[in-house]
Amino acid sequence: MCRHLFSVILLLLLSGCTLTPDYERPELDVPESYVQPADAGASIANLEWWSLFSDAQLQYLIRTALAENRDLRASLQRIREARSFLTFTRANQYPFIDGSASVSRERPSKILFPGSETSNNYSLSADLSFEVDLWGKLRRATQAAQSDLLATEAAYRTVTISLVANVASVYFLLRDLDGRLQISRDTVKSRTESLKIIQARFDKGTVPELDVNQAEIELAIAEAAVSAFERETVQTENALQFLLGRNPGPIQRGLLLEQQVMPSDIPVGLPSELLQRRPDLVEAEERLIAETARIGVAEALRYPSLGLTGSLGLLSDDFSDLTDSDAKTWNIAGGLFAPIFNSGQLKAQAEGQRARTEQAMAAYESALLQAFREVEDSLIAIRTYDAEHAARLRQARAARNAARLSRARYDGGVVDYLEVLDSERSLFNADLEQSVTMRQYLNSVIELYKALGGGWNPAS
Repeated sequence: MCRHLFSVILLLLLSGCTLTPDYERPELDVPESYVQPADAGASIANLEWWSLFSDAQLQYLIRTALAENRDLRASLQRIREARSFLTFTRANQYPFIDGSASVSRERPSKILFPGSETSNNYSLSADLSFEVDLWGKLRRATQAAQSDLLATEAAYRTVTISLVANVASVYFLLRDLDGRLQISRDTVKSRTESLKIIQARFDKGTVPELDVNQAEIELAIAEAAVSAFERETVQTENALQFLLGRNPGPIQRGLLLEQQVMPSDIPVGLPSELLQRRPDLVEAEERLIAETARIGVAEALRYPSLGLTGSLGLLSDDFSDLTDSDAKTWNIAGGLFAPIFNSGQLKAQAEGQRARTEQAMAAYESALLQAFREVEDSLIAIRTYDAEHAARLRQARAARNAARLSRARYDGGVVDYLEVLDSERSLFNADLEQSVTMRQYLNSVIELYKALGGGWNPAS
């Protein structure tokens, strides 16, 4: 009978039966190419981040953030946690062996047990317990934990890529604010000189007081812009220091905004590459794999479970006899547990797990759609911001010449001061806008790099 019992157990162990099929990637709506014109060659995402940025100071800031950022550090510790939980879960597939030793001395009541004597008991044993994985419950739990670990590792890569992109974007914003602050200060200086000239002319009675008031208004506008950009500059420095894991303080600058160089060719590869390239998609799929495996765990709980226990030890009432062969003691037992009636609890648990799996599936599909959207948005942003910046440069050159001519015409008494005001406002706004559009172009390249999952090698 024992031989037959162990033969059946061994057969069940070797058969490795499970109640649910293995995970297969669902059919996904992956386009063959992007809508926006793009080079399908080797993706820009294959570039390491230090190859993307030419500014040595920006590279230093990114390296500092990768070493010191608190969110990244927390994400790394979540990997350690997931790895420990995987080891913990996998251990349930194997036997547990525990050792125990005990010493006791007792004397029963002689009133209740006349003639009883004091006795000693010494024991030493090794205890074995093992759950036979009849329906793949333990294996599915291990698969779920394994996928959770892989998802956590992918989440760490997502945080890493986002951190690199955020540091670069905030740094470019800082350089943009530096440029706009300098433009505003230069404008304050020129408008202060202009106000002095107009005030002197008013004092001589050659121009109306309205010209003085309008010059004062334009000067105040530029002075307000200086204050606003000074405030935003310090706040942006503090935001960048936070990403670096440091207390608020000034940031050392590198190249000017217009000196930043991005790759001249920006290939994006094929849309299907995003499935392996973007870590957030890898994470979403691993979450789906984990939830799919947990269906097998939930279904297995509805079927009988088989547990084996065994013990081998020594027991004696005299310590000197503990090593005697007659002191040996052992036992082996098998227990079968089968749920019979639980008011549909286990069935509901399995149905709930299937619903969670459907949620994970929807989240995976949504993440995929979001990935394609971000790539398309970045492609159109790169093309249009590049063209917009070129137009802003032409606008600034024309506005500068117009302001010079208007000032000459006003000094010659040909036009009133309103024409000068209009041309100088146009110049001020054009200079500010060309700086903004330059930053937006650089940011659009960063966003494309991030959207493509750049910065790490899927093969590794």
